[in-house]
Amino acid sequence: MKLTLQLRLVPTTDQAAALRATMAAFNAAATYAAQAGFAAGLFGQISIHHLVYYEIRTRFGLSSQLAVRAMAKAVECFQRDKTVCPTFKPDGAICYDQRVLSFHGLSAASLWTLRGRVEVPFVCGPYQRARQGRIKGQADLVWRGGTFYLLCTIEMPEDPPLAPQDVMGVDLGVINLATTSDGTTYSGVGIEACRTRYAKRRQRLQRAAALAQMDGKRPKKMRQALQRMAHKEAGFRRDVNHRISKTLVASAKGTQRGIALEDLTHIRARSRFRQPQRARMTGWAFAQLRRFVEYKAQRAGVPVGLVNPRHTSQGCNRCGHVERANRQSQARFSCHSCGYTTHADLNAAHNIRDRGRVKVPLVAVPLRQLRLPLA
Repeated sequence: MKLTLQLRLVPTTDQAAALRATMAAFNAAATYAAQAGFAAGLFGQISIHHLVYYEIRTRFGLSSQLAVRAMAKAVECFQRDKTVCPTFKPDGAICYDQRVLSFHGLSAASLWTLRGRVEVPFVCGPYQRARQGRIKGQADLVWRGGTFYLLCTIEMPEDPPLAPQDVMGVDLGVINLATTSDGTTYSGVGIEACRTRYAKRRQRLQRAAALAQMDGKRPKKMRQALQRMAHKEAGFRRDVNHRISKTLVASAKGTQRGIALEDLTHIRARSRFRQPQRARMTGWAFAQLRRFVEYKAQRAGVPVGLVNPRHTSQGCNRCGHVERANRQSQARFSCHSCGYTTHADLNAAHNIRDRGRVKVPLVAVPLRQLRLPLA
């Protein structure tokens, strides 16, 4: 399977200026190619190549390969939508391939620029360093928050497919980000504390920016501070989701089980929230957690099944009775039919597990091995 490896470049001042200039020329060339192709009604790589190749080489000073990659960037946009002519920002990504990018050892990359080749050192963690030998194909040079990164594609082998003997149900939520049918809970308290902290800072900065704008000033530094806060908050959420997904997949593989998740696609459009809940629900990164679980499970050979979430929180796992009043609170589930009482998220995880046994093919094992204690 293909993964993305991120390497942080550490260029000198002159090298950074060369990279920025090359980035601006590359994106200007991509915009020119898109405009020329759109005006002529041409949207394919070959047709646009014959139309603007020599003009791009002359006008923007790009090498032959970067000129080809700039046209390819425009063509990729046309493949999605031919009714709109795309334009690219000067700081948009550059797609490098093996003809204009090479690696010198494990600490430097040689990139083509308008000022010739530059050898730029990079830094990375042990995870990235152990996988550098798997870098293949293209790499994107991006500029984020004043820092250059190389996003490299690597090919990672997948483990042999697991023959699951059972399924682990995972209930996704906001108070508890994930609850497994084993009874393990991953609390969302840290996420909510982070969201609340950044929301208060955001309000202060937005208020100050509005006052500065009323005085005729341009609050550029405040906008930059808001962007930095957004990146930090998103990074924190991403790190938490990576940790949870890694633990879930490791637990499932270690016990020879598949994973069953709720299919929460368009859940926000189907649900209505009260005013105090909206900010918290907007920050619910369940889709990201699901993606992380799916790709980690694919690499580990663990099957993943998506089940219908309808009534998983209101249905009794013991007798099957479904009633809204069964969910007495966020944490408490008490069946009005059989009296079964447990944590609401755990009951939902058990229901998801049972539905997942239909979605994930199991190996033939005695029925008693398929039953887990209900706790």
